[in-house]
Amino acid sequence: MKYTLVSSCVALVLLTFGGVDAYPRNKQTKPTKQPTLSVSLKANADYTPNVRASLAKAVAKFTKHSERPVSNSNAGDSGTVSIGVVPVVDYGHDIMYYGIVSIGSPPVDFKINFDTGSSDLWIASTMCSSCTTQTLYNSTQSKTYVKDGRPWSIYYGDGSNASGVLAQDTVVIGNITIANQTIELAQQESSSFAHGVTDGLLGLGFGSITTVDGIKTPFENMISQGLVDSPVFGVYLGKASKKGGGEYTFGGSNPSKYNGTLHTVPVNSSRGYWGVDISNVKVGNTSVASGFDGILDTGTTLLIFTEEIANNVAKAYGATGNGDGTFRIACDTSKFKPLVFTMNGNDFYVPRDSLIFQQDGDYCFAAFAYSSGLNLSILGDVFLKNNYVIFNQEVPSVQIAPSIDQF
Repeated sequence: MKYTLVSSCVALVLLTFGGVDAYPRNKQTKPTKQPTLSVSLKANADYTPNVRASLAKAVAKFTKHSERPVSNSNAGDSGTVSIGVVPVVDYGHDIMYYGIVSIGSPPVDFKINFDTGSSDLWIASTMCSSCTTQTLYNSTQSKTYVKDGRPWSIYYGDGSNASGVLAQDTVVIGNITIANQTIELAQQESSSFAHGVTDGLLGLGFGSITTVDGIKTPFENMISQGLVDSPVFGVYLGKASKKGGGEYTFGGSNPSKYNGTLHTVPVNSSRGYWGVDISNVKVGNTSVASGFDGILDTGTTLLIFTEEIANNVAKAYGATGNGDGTFRIACDTSKFKPLVFTMNGNDFYVPRDSLIFQQDGDYCFAAFAYSSGLNLSILGDVFLKNNYVIFNQEVPSVQIAPSIDQF
């Protein structure tokens, strides 16, 4: 995914980290305590949402052709299981969450978007002459740099792109050190990347969709190098309306960030994404759509449906289409019913306060949209900031429970 307004890879935030627990064996119980890594998130209120830009960027991502945080300097030793917290910034009102990842020896800190909708780790480098506002990776300054030289490139449907060469180096996420991680060094970036708020992107999708075949993702290397006890990571995204915040917990989950029971939903990873079967969508108790495919994507801001499903949802809320995939909706949500997604026999909620994405004068834009270019639906941060999700890479599945911020 690319970092933008809808397709803005998650922005991470600083929260106090207590004990975190590993992936539960039984969906009726919370996980048992295990060593984990947590990446925390913090809110930044100095940004105005843009629903049209968010929609355009999300569509571009899935039509692709091929305030400074505290330094993360306390790196753990490679080969050990460790626990770490990374202070991060939430850029905008629940639009994009990013955190610090350290790369090289000595480590250099980069602002990185965490994205379950892609699988590459790429960063701006000193080889990129147009990358004037980003922190740049310099291979000559790292003792652990290993040359690879194979080319990589990413092209998106909106014309944005990035390309460069592969390398290997030490990567630190929280206090977990990944040795010999393949990284993609940008030699060229289009302006939307080169002048963006972040320095790169870390994909948390499956390895089958990396731009170069055979590359292991950072999370795959955490597992294969024995750096985490469980092949899972938990995601909590906070709401700006509740002081923002959030965290990524690698190797387990944090039960203090969700309420009630975790419910397991099988994942279809055949396309490299965290795909789920959505059996029903309701507005309150009234069904408006059924039987369609969805993707859980931390790198997309909105809920994005096919046109038919979006129109059904809009009709139930009295929303009016703007002719560009977005909808105008009443700013007063006091009489709205929640939007309910049924997956594997369980209901998961998006409450009424999350149905408004942007206010523009006397009217509001809805937090859902559509694109005729997509044949699936994307459950972005609008869903994920209301539901805590544990992603299991080894046995493709997710566990979902209401976030502490849901209501």
